[in-house]
Amino acid sequence: MIVYLLRRSAFLLVSFLIAMVAIFVLLRLLPGDPSNALLSVTATPEQIAAAQAQVGADRPVLEQFLTWFGQLAQFDLGESFISSLPVGPEIAARLSVTIPLTLISFAVALVVSLVAGVVAATRSDRWYGILISGFSQLGVAVPVFWVGILLVSVFAVGLRWLPSSGFPRDDWADPADALRSLTLPIVTVALVMSASLTRYIRSATLDVMGSDYLRSARAQGSGYSEALWRHGVRNGAVPVISILGIELATTFLGAVVVESVFGLPGLGSMLLRAIEQHDYPNIQGVLFVSTLVVLIIGFVADIAQRLVDPRLRLSISGNR
Repeated sequence: MIVYLLRRSAFLLVSFLIAMVAIFVLLRLLPGDPSNALLSVTATPEQIAAAQAQVGADRPVLEQFLTWFGQLAQFDLGESFISSLPVGPEIAARLSVTIPLTLISFAVALVVSLVAGVVAATRSDRWYGILISGFSQLGVAVPVFWVGILLVSVFAVGLRWLPSSGFPRDDWADPADALRSLTLPIVTVALVMSASLTRYIRSATLDVMGSDYLRSARAQGSGYSEALWRHGVRNGAVPVISILGIELATTFLGAVVVESVFGLPGLGSMLLRAIEQHDYPNIQGVLFVSTLVVLIIGFVADIAQRLVDPRLRLSISGNR
């Protein structure tokens, strides 16, 4: 297992370096010059040259990359072209909205989908099992922004129970007020995510129900529920863990859509504004943090699979 951890960590590092190069290169391939964010339409050639020198656009691309890489090595994400403020503290402030939104939504969706998926599988011949399966199929096809707009129209505009957008200016100084602002975004993300997760959990549960080891456990005298819990959960969790990692990463990356619908000052809205303004340090900083989070989530999910399934540990150690 130690050897696998070292090998997987090396793969994580290489993936991260490749992602850094891809972010830098692809951003430079986009049309437009970052110096345009500092210029007016009537800018003179001298003003254009000065702006390019200010943002470093007049330097060779390799030199620009090495400068950025050197800053990252010192945990410095640079300064915004527009506001001249450090990118790192701005991202940290935005994460105070994006991280709670992602984690709470994920937790709610996981609880709902575990119950719904198991019920849909074990009661597939009942009307409510069929209904759950139908709703999960429908939920996968519904765009997250449409769900958000629908919830706003019902609970914010119609019933006036919850705010339609925004976040408290004092951030989490009043947790109750902050959670109230995040309620509709959390429900929006959790509904869409739980629909997808329910399908996977239902499929994993059906595979366990038809397995030989479950029938053997029941033949030895175990009750159905006991056999499903003792022998089925661990085996069924292996394929689901990888899906959970993908869903968590997707939720984090999908914050740009949800935060736009609800006007939340999170990482997604920061990225959209930076793209509109051609603010390269902000774009690179957000993509850097997002890539790092996604890679770490994949790393943790991969390790968790090995810890849950002894067959994978045996294959790693070479005993199989």
